[in-house]
Amino acid sequence: MSTNEPVPAAQASDRGALNARTLRMILITVSVALMAVIASVTGLNVAQTHMAVEFGASQSTVLWIINIYTLALAALLLPLGALGDRLGRKPMLIAGLGVFGVATVLAGLAPTAEVMLAARVVSGIGAAMIMPITLAVITSTFPEEQRGKAIGVWTGIAGGGGILGMFLSALLVDVADWRWLFALPAVLTLVALAMTLKSVPNSRETSAHRFDTAGALLSAIAVTGLIFVLQEGPERGWAAPVTLISLTAGLVAAVAFVVWELRRRDASLLDVRLFRERGLSGGSITLLVVFGVQAGIGVVLFPFFQAVLGWSGLLSTVAMMPMAVAMMMAAGLSPKLTSAVGTRSTMVVGIALAGIGMALMALFVSVGGGYLSVLPGLIAMGVGMGLSMTPSTEVITASLPREKQGVASALNDVTREFGTALGVALLGALVSAGYRNAIDDRLHGIPQGPADTAREGVANAIEVAGSTGPHAPDLIHAAQQSFVDGWQQAMWAGAVIMGALLVYIALRGPEYTSSAVADETDPTEAVAVG
Repeated sequence: MSTNEPVPAAQASDRGALNARTLRMILITVSVALMAVIASVTGLNVAQTHMAVEFGASQSTVLWIINIYTLALAALLLPLGALGDRLGRKPMLIAGLGVFGVATVLAGLAPTAEVMLAARVVSGIGAAMIMPITLAVITSTFPEEQRGKAIGVWTGIAGGGGILGMFLSALLVDVADWRWLFALPAVLTLVALAMTLKSVPNSRETSAHRFDTAGALLSAIAVTGLIFVLQEGPERGWAAPVTLISLTAGLVAAVAFVVWELRRRDASLLDVRLFRERGLSGGSITLLVVFGVQAGIGVVLFPFFQAVLGWSGLLSTVAMMPMAVAMMMAAGLSPKLTSAVGTRSTMVVGIALAGIGMALMALFVSVGGGYLSVLPGLIAMGVGMGLSMTPSTEVITASLPREKQGVASALNDVTREFGTALGVALLGALVSAGYRNAIDDRLHGIPQGPADTAREGVANAIEVAGSTGPHAPDLIHAAQQSFVDGWQQAMWAGAVIMGALLVYIALRGPEYTSSAVADETDPTEAVAVG
């Protein structure tokens, strides 16, 4: 049994116009809230050296300051998304914005690394209260014929918003102090909170079953363990005791979660039987791969811009903007294509374009070609990811019942976080391995000490080159060319992965077509947004 509180504006006499205005404000509100969360995911990446110097912190501590936020966010998405369904989506969104806003201000004022770590954990908890609710508000509020367009806006911000947030953060670091990085999410949170109180209607579901506390706990342990491995494995070593313990705990908790949820059936936190359906499985796998590729691309692009092309952090983030803009525009246009040709065909086109983009970068990237050698691939990838993300998100939310939309939204977000962590670990490892293999044959004549330093990475090679005297130009060229070789290896691997996904979706992808739903909707209920 479930109930939904109606949108108050729906009772107004000027229903159509007022509904359009109300829905537009709801979409703007949840988009601003989502942008605050996304900006905090990527913003601190541009301030790593500043934090290390001011706090006297090691690189490991700085990485924990960045990663602990994502870890807390991912671990609590499913439990807090489910609680939002039961307690009310508007109260949960308001509470989340309050927690997130206070923690963000505390992080900006943190006097020590320990205080910063604590503030980032609380920020992650607040973000986990916000992120699934933003999508759940859309799916529970918007009429079906308008839902695809609204989800397109949401996915565009979720996909491209990170790059936009990184650009604004880099700009703040360049023109002001690094602590001003927290001003952007703090202001966005304040705006979202005011708009939520005014514009967002409440909706919640009632259930005959008690909250699945055991399932929530198991899901949190599983997600924490597995994402910790993906984040820390490259740094600590894949065979390190803490990595293996975390992997074991994550896998055991994941298996226990599946077994427990199968026993709970209709009373479960997440009905895992639904993964047998094409929509949920196809949408989840697509988001996992697409976000993995996007995150991995970001990891290898910045060293290319900075160490190979010699660009600043701000200029490097500007160089990423064409992909972000293409992604956001394609995500907004995706519902129209879905209505015309169907969900599966739209996903296939998007995946194919993303794969072509990776192949273009693998084929044409070069030290001499510079930015123009990768720009066509970046744009193709942006368009492809935008086209594939929106229908994937829509079929995931459509696969779960109305009373589980917070869980559906959280599942969508967890999948993205797993994909991001997996992509960074996989593509980052491929680039590093390709670089090391390629540079060994190019270090003949370089003194032993600088040569060993150069093997650690392209940035290390550029930094140590100045101490090698007449060998500096040769060492720099060797490092840059070796990084490009590693880049090509990672891009071809990504293209192969996208090709495998393309085949899977072409054969087993969801068959849902949004136009069919729209045709069944009462035309008097149609609402224009934007």
